Amino acid sequence: MEDGASPIIFYWGVVQATFNIPDWKNVVYGWQIFAPWIAGAYLLGSIPFGLIFTRLAGAGDIRKVGSGNIGATNVLRFGGKVPAALTLLLDGGKGFVAAWAPFFYLGPDVAFFTSIAVVLGHMFPIWLRFRGGKGVATFLGVMLGLSWETGFVTIAVWLIVALAFRYSSLAALVAVTLAPVFGWFLGSPQVSSIAIILAVLVWIRHASNIRRLFSGHEGRIKLDSSDTDSQSSGQD
Repeated sequence: MEDGASPIIFYWGVVQATFNIPDWKNVVYGWQIFAPWIAGAYLLGSIPFGLIFTRLAGAGDIRKVGSGNIGATNVLRFGGKVPAALTLLLDGGKGFVAAWAPFFYLGPDVAFFTSIAVVLGHMFPIWLRFRGGKGVATFLGVMLGLSWETGFVTIAVWLIVALAFRYSSLAALVAVTLAPVFGWFLGSPQVSSIAIILAVLVWIRHASNIRRLFSGHEGRIKLDSSDTDSQSSGQD
């Protein structure tokens, strides 16, 4: 082994031990267990509930209006409160199931990968040519499935920021940024490591929202029918 690689291996070992990241050898040797659960989590995450419920409500293809996003915020703006509530509930629910079930039945190593896979499925669903949502509701569901304390506090932060500033995207970015800290103290180092990885994915998916927040063009949450500030924000 090259001497230059030794420090990398050492520091990776420190990170792996600190955040309880699964050893790749366990994944390779146990692929018969890992692979079906990871694939199942991805497929579960890829179910586009926002698109399904808006079509059932007669609102058409949610991808062709507003931000084009299949998440609950866009559904609320153009599909109505009931489809939006169902979308939020089931998008979060699939994250919860994909995190909790593997953790309960097979342990944290499998849950580590299924938690990431379900969010990737929501963001990049195979059924929609890999153009999905931004993963916030599914992220919150994952946190609840891994550590209910972490999940509830993260959701509380989202609600507080959303109500205070009325920016769904800002609330999401603040919540997912703090989730690793909550995961560390209220859950476990592994919950924190999962939250870090998922937070990075959510931030990347919110690149356009971040630009609009800085430019002052990001749409606010519409609280009632008299509120005219309802520009599309592209939030999940």
